[in-house]
Amino acid sequence: MAYPGYGGYGGPMPGMPMAGAPMGGPPMGGYPPQFGAFPGSTFAAPAQDPMWGYFTAIAGQDGEVDAEELQRCLTQTGISGSYMPFSLETCRIMIAMLDRDYSGKMGFNEFKELFAALNGWKQNFAMVDRDNSGTVEPHELSQAISNLGYRLSPQALGCIIKRFSRGGKIYFDDYVACCVKLRALTENFRRRDAMQQGAVSFQYDDFITCTMSI
Repeated sequence: MAYPGYGGYGGPMPGMPMAGAPMGGPPMGGYPPQFGAFPGSTFAAPAQDPMWGYFTAIAGQDGEVDAEELQRCLTQTGISGSYMPFSLETCRIMIAMLDRDYSGKMGFNEFKELFAALNGWKQNFAMVDRDNSGTVEPHELSQAISNLGYRLSPQALGCIIKRFSRGGKIYFDDYVACCVKLRALTENFRRRDAMQQGAVSFQYDDFITCTMSI
């Protein structure tokens, strides 16, 4: 089945349902717009950006942020709200999602892109975490994934739920890790699916690079 004709970088922010689309999302096997990925966008000059000062305060001498610096930053900003702070492993894969040169770090533009994605994912989580417990049930995770525009088979959803649930619950940190992997792997797949037909051919080394880097 061909994928729907989504393209470009003009989709809704990550975590928000697609405007005018049913909650079920695109046809089965479809992937959503490229949420939060703005490689062609024009950012404000760093000196004029309110986040620049904060970024330079936490970045290393190389002007980039590694996983430990990112973890400290996210904890200090309180972006996780009442939820538990992000684990170091989740911070590693956040960086990997945007680490297009495989340096293990992120620059200022990627830092801003990540914050935009996190805010959207947090809004989406809050939509299904109605009791504000910091956890969601498996069926609520399925709904959250659908809200993001992904349309996955029951088998794929079952694998995701087993991978990211603890004691039958999905915590916010694990939910974000799930969102990161879905986005990163979908973008890797999309780049190779030039005809948007839902099928690509991978060389073994290419497949290992795509999956093991996340």
